[in-house]
Amino acid sequence: MDLDDFRERAAGEHFLVVVSTARADGSIQSSVVNAGAMDHPRHGTPIVALVAAGGSVKLANLRARPHMTVTVRAGWRWTTVEGTTEIAGPDDPLTGVDDVPALLREVFTAAGGRHDDWVEYDATMARERRAAVLVTPSRIYGV
Repeated sequence: MDLDDFRERAAGEHFLVVVSTARADGSIQSSVVNAGAMDHPRHGTPIVALVAAGGSVKLANLRARPHMTVTVRAGWRWTTVEGTTEIAGPDDPLTGVDDVPALLREVFTAAGGRHDDWVEYDATMARERRAAVLVTPSRIYGV
């Protein structure tokens, strides 16, 4: 298994995935989001990335415990990516990432998104304090 398996399955499922983070009490918080595979904006390593709302529980969890599990399934086949996370957004500056709006557009596009008005998209992302979540894989598995 590798990120090519993840890319293939995600594309076949409209890039919908389940992401899981750990709460302070050790329990798991999961949600369904759009995510895609792309190269890390600083060092070019293949990663999984998604855009998260500024006030989301997943961002709060990731700020305290920067690990995430991402699972995509297509039919009876699935791929899971586990890894460490970095956040790049208005409340989470990331060294080496100076253009957060451009990164959010790149992540959105990697997750299958299209937009007719990038100025409007950028304004919405800023208003909602959205952030890019970058997952560097430490383990990839599935069937």
